[in-house]
Amino acid sequence: MRRGWILASVVFAAVSGCVTPAVLHSEAQLNDVALGCGLALGELIQDESEKKLLLLVHDNPSPPQRVCVAKWARRNGLKAVFVSMKFPEG
Repeated sequence: MRRGWILASVVFAAVSGCVTPAVLHSEAQLNDVALGCGLALGELIQDESEKKLLLLVHDNPSPPQRVCVAKWARRNGLKAVFVSMKFPEG
């Protein structure tokens, strides 16, 4: 019985140590990532109310751009969300 509690405690400690809270990145950090992925300034957004989501707002991003953003998001504990928007011309 005691071994079961010890094992459960060790598993819980290991799992809880892997979970990192989402960090709200600055606009400058997100712009650096955007430029590094071949995007324009302001196309990566992280909302304060949903810190775990990294939004890419771009009309038809290329597959390498999506991969670049997704990899950075994953490394930083975020979920990449791709929003394709058509902006009016003129």
